[in-house]
Amino acid sequence: MLIARYAKIAMALCLAAFCLLVTFNNLTDYGTNYLFVQHVLRMDTTFSGNALMYRSITHPVLVQVAYGAIIAAQAAVGLLFLAGSIRLWQMRAAPAVLFNQAKGLFVAGCLLAFLVWFFGFMVIAGEWFAMWQSATWNGQDAAFRFYVTVLAVLIFVNQPDGGLTHAKPVSVRAKPAPKRQPGRRADQKRRRTDKV
Repeated sequence: MLIARYAKIAMALCLAAFCLLVTFNNLTDYGTNYLFVQHVLRMDTTFSGNALMYRSITHPVLVQVAYGAIIAAQAAVGLLFLAGSIRLWQMRAAPAVLFNQAKGLFVAGCLLAFLVWFFGFMVIAGEWFAMWQSATWNGQDAAFRFYVTVLAVLIFVNQPDGGLTHAKPVSVRAKPAPKRQPGRRADQKRRRTDKV
């Protein structure tokens, strides 16, 4: 069904728009989001007496490197989603097997998005740097909303697509069989024998 393919392409484009906008915001409002990363890595708003404070990172260069890696990963996710959307658009009217094969870039984008927002924000920031303890600098809820959205769209887009059905089915009319005239051969035989 063509509408299902268009829906998949539109959802992939929405994910691309989100990631590319996040990247743009991080670059144009670098200081605000840098503060977020800095506080998470310093662990300075976690519970007092936290026994995990040995994990904190305070060196400015390391904070810059971590923030740069986050921005680069988010940009890569956005570009993969965009490239995947373009590829799906190019294959929108192709046979099912080709459209299904064209989903590779989009799936790669979903994988990288899951690594950034689940592994990066939930596992590394949330657990290793105990971000869950901070009432001020805690991005777990936002990360959760996004990677769950990515997983939902991935499940939908990755559903196998069947062949396209036309709005107006082409009807093929069989030609009627020629009418047989009984006894014609017998008449021809009779004529031939009469001439001999």
